[in-house]
Amino acid sequence: MDLVPNPSQTVGPFFHFSLTTAAHSVRCIAGPQAPGERVWLMCRVLDGDGAPLNDAMIEIWQANAEGKYNHPDDPRISAKDPTFTGFGRLGTDENGMCEFETIKPGRVPGPGNVFQAPHLNVAVYARGLLRQLYTRVYFAGDPANQQDPVLALVPAERRGTLMALSDPARPGHWRFQVHLQGEQETVFFDV
Repeated sequence: MDLVPNPSQTVGPFFHFSLTTAAHSVRCIAGPQAPGERVWLMCRVLDGDGAPLNDAMIEIWQANAEGKYNHPDDPRISAKDPTFTGFGRLGTDENGMCEFETIKPGRVPGPGNVFQAPHLNVAVYARGLLRQLYTRVYFAGDPANQQDPVLALVPAERRGTLMALSDPARPGHWRFQVHLQGEQETVFFDV
């Protein structure tokens, strides 16, 4: 008898018991006074069968509109913005969704000091995963995507899995789907 894991095989989940409570969730990454283009990012996590995961957790790290991370190891000099944390954490709802409020990040230096396209760094925690998965969210249609050195490492036919799509009905709103397995599996990075 072959034992094959199914798309939603359970190891947990434990996130909704402590890390995604109201006290520990961080929906607003950049406050209303933070400079930059205001965006709302709706993330949806799906298993290999395309079913939504109602108990996943998403963490996001990003640079501010000037391309500076809110971290002491970022060597670029810039005044600290008290309305920008650069970090978000949310659990998914019964439809596998959560929505962050932030600003579109600026470009940051990448490998070879080539500037990367605006992107969000994402960690996905979900049942069946012994470790978190790392991915990125880029903004579809951004001209800087063509020169991004990290995105260039991804085969052209898979780059669409890293793109947030603009919601034409709601200006400033973007949609991003995380597929944990299957033909549409999101590109994950080994970091």
